[in-house]
Amino acid sequence: MRSPFKLRSRFNINNYSNLGQRVITALIGASIIIIGSLYSEWAYFIIFGLLLGFSQMEFYKLSGLDGMLPLRSFGTFLGLTIFTLSFFIEIGHLGNKFYFLIFPLASLIFFIKLYRKSDKKPFTGIAYTFLGIFYVSVPFSLLNVSAFAVDGTFHYEVIIGSLLILWASDSGAYFAGTKFGKTKLFERVSPKKSWEGFLGGAATAFLMAFILSNYFNSLESWKWYVITGIIIIAGTYGDLIESLFKRSIEIKDSGKALPGHGGFMDRFDGLLLSAPFIAAFLKIF
Repeated sequence: MRSPFKLRSRFNINNYSNLGQRVITALIGASIIIIGSLYSEWAYFIIFGLLLGFSQMEFYKLSGLDGMLPLRSFGTFLGLTIFTLSFFIEIGHLGNKFYFLIFPLASLIFFIKLYRKSDKKPFTGIAYTFLGIFYVSVPFSLLNVSAFAVDGTFHYEVIIGSLLILWASDSGAYFAGTKFGKTKLFERVSPKKSWEGFLGGAATAFLMAFILSNYFNSLESWKWYVITGIIIIAGTYGDLIESLFKRSIEIKDSGKALPGHGGFMDRFDGLLLSAPFIAAFLKIF
């Protein structure tokens, strides 16, 4: 009789090609996010809180590779606090006045750095601590605003729909760029990205928006198309900005947590820049 351990070893994801790993990881990750968001707003809160925590810790780890010394633990704690406050305020359990807790908590960064004798450039560490909050925590927290923007109740369609559009754009860009990519999009920052890939991603994103507009009724059709435009443009710039960050510290991927994709920031870089624009659009219109 074969050992169950030997059977399980055959399904090691590292045994698959990069594309195979990419597909398997995407299917597992997307299933967890979609099912959790469908289940309840609390499951959504836990899942995205974890994604935020992993992403922000990853950012601070990468900053350390470039010689920076951000407050990794406290910065992540503050990021999760902002995310938690925004969720409880949007769900109606806290009033807007509790947003003011963010400012004294953020000020503690200066006090902590003041007593760190080992830091040769404390203000550089302070700057990177705040950058991690602004770059990672704030966009994730603004997803809460988008989720409750329609009528003050949780609408999973906004979150799932935005992510499906983003994933459709990324997948379309990947396959179109691999097959047809010749004209460089932004060679100085990301040599592999092409205009053909960008257009392929835009086409699949708008196709996804058309499908969503027929099934998700939380938003009017035109709003889905506007969100798609935001994701295509801001998401592409988010990808380029993260590539610029990685090139500045001379690494290929932000991590190895997600086989076939790299790290959490590699997977959610487009979301980080899209989320603020989506939240602003939904709150204004």
